[in-house]
Amino acid sequence: MRLSELGGKEIIGLDNGERMGVIGDADLEINTETGQIRSIIIPGGSFFGLGKRREDIVIPWEAIVKIGPDMVIIHVDKREPQASEK
Repeated sequence: MRLSELGGKEIIGLDNGERMGVIGDADLEINTETGQIRSIIIPGGSFFGLGKRREDIVIPWEAIVKIGPDMVIIHVDKREPQASEK
């Protein structure tokens, strides 16, 4: 699969059906030696720059259950803990 094919796919949590973001808005952590994707990082941001900034969500590549034509389904329990959860 090409990176350009991932761009518009929504990221959905398998356990709760929550929409977590869109891959096109996310960053990818890539292993520079192998070129493989290590994780997807969904920026937290805030609503129109207002309010409290949310933590970034880091999803290890191993947490991906299925990549479909319109979405990427992840196993939410396998995402990496955030600073506030550690």
